Amino acid sequence: MSAPVSAPVEEAIGAALRGELIVLPTDTVYGIGTRPDLPEATASLFDAKGRPRELQLPVLVPSAASAADVAQLDDRAHRLAEALWPGALTLVLPRTSESHTWELGGDPHTVGVRVPRHPLALAVLGGTGPLAVTSANRSGRPTPSDCGELAAVFGAAVSVYLCEETPLSGLASTVVDLAHGAPAILREGAIRERTILEILSDV
Repeated sequence: MSAPVSAPVEEAIGAALRGELIVLPTDTVYGIGTRPDLPEATASLFDAKGRPRELQLPVLVPSAASAADVAQLDDRAHRLAEALWPGALTLVLPRTSESHTWELGGDPHTVGVRVPRHPLALAVLGGTGPLAVTSANRSGRPTPSDCGELAAVFGAAVSVYLCEETPLSGLASTVVDLAHGAPAILREGAIRERTILEILSDV
């Protein structure tokens, strides 16, 4: 029997499914997100962050199986996912037919996917499925570590703030591009480049 879902998590799930913006904790930093399949929802996310449209919105998923619905995972992706998901690894991969129309900005042929480790994030994703989630900050500014600061930044633009009682801080995820040939580290974050290369050394 599964554990009951708390009222704040239910509120966050409902808001996200309606295409509204939510803030939620991840294992890296706080994220701000919404449904990826509604153009008006992702547009509101770009607007709230002041994020340029040439920068793609990443997608959080509850499991590797869910990632395979959104992105085409090759042997390298499966190897990294098995070793490092859930965790601070974002994989840039070719899109599937399910995600090819999502207006996420950036390259329309690829998508960045990640399975987070934080239990609240996974609880929300378990009720919503994939969500477009990016760091909860104004573009180019630091990400606030507590709910008061987050509310001061986004105010009523966010429908539900799902926050921890203590400040949340961590390194951003490491981003690995597997969509354009040889693996490329686009951003080294919580997972070191040498760890990625070691896992892929015999693939």
